[in-house]
Amino acid sequence: MSEICVISGNANQELAQKICACLDTPLAEVLCGRFSEGEIRIQIVENVRGKDLFIVQPTCPPTNDNLMELLILIDAARRASAKRITAVVPFYGYARQDRKDQPRVPITAKLVANLMTAAGVDRLLCMDLHASQIQGFFDIPVDHLYAINTLSEYFEQMNIKNLVVVSPDVGGIRMARAYAKRLGAGLAIIDKRRNSPEETEVMNILGKVKGKNAVLVDDLVATGGSLVEAVHALKEVGVDKVYAAVSHGVLSGSAVEKLNACKDLEELIMTDSIPLSKAKRVSKIKQLTVAPLLAEAIKRIHNEQSISCLFEVKN
Repeated sequence: MSEICVISGNANQELAQKICACLDTPLAEVLCGRFSEGEIRIQIVENVRGKDLFIVQPTCPPTNDNLMELLILIDAARRASAKRITAVVPFYGYARQDRKDQPRVPITAKLVANLMTAAGVDRLLCMDLHASQIQGFFDIPVDHLYAINTLSEYFEQMNIKNLVVVSPDVGGIRMARAYAKRLGAGLAIIDKRRNSPEETEVMNILGKVKGKNAVLVDDLVATGGSLVEAVHALKEVGVDKVYAAVSHGVLSGSAVEKLNACKDLEELIMTDSIPLSKAKRVSKIKQLTVAPLLAEAIKRIHNEQSISCLFEVKN
């Protein structure tokens, strides 16, 4: 793997270091700072000419800064004559606006795809997109990984009895069914009404959940309002214990305070696709690393091997 090179911006340096440890290769040095007026200043210190370059940079909050860092890193790598540039974006920001569901709204997921392609990226490696069809917004190869095996292994080790997997909405049924199959559990769905982009109201719970231990599964948690409301609704219908598993912990606003104050939630398990600040490291939140998964995908892409085995849900 002498021609492989991994660099990172400021978005998630810790994850990039873990990936490099799995690959047994050093993280290449990059100057990623700011000019006096706030503009982003990038310089790839090491020589990347002719190398297979992987840029680890989730576009998580602060989304605009991290997205611009990614675009500038791609441009710098292209102008430095890297052989191939793969953007490793574990969390894809601006993904929630993926269609025109109201008049005069943008499709930001497509806009970001256009920006990355125009900057010069050759390939995208991402994980648990908000909507799988976002892959079609790119005219370059996209490898879409899932965190289900990493999260499911944690629950298997806990050996929770009488388990039911709960989807927080109709759109998450496919993901919830995959978790239920992997864990050998039942399946339930929360029917909810969305009052605003950040506020929902639980209407019904479809499925047998009374007297069981529930695992709420979703792709991300932002403000935590919908998650806390779903937890309370499950407890009201007789669920014994409620856990939550999400791929991306955005945890914006007062999310940590809401989750910490939710006595009905046993634990929230998430991946390290988004870094967890010290202020957010509370006992109720458990973070699992996806570095081995991403490192294996990077290794297989570099060696021109199939990565389809990484998409499979282990039984």
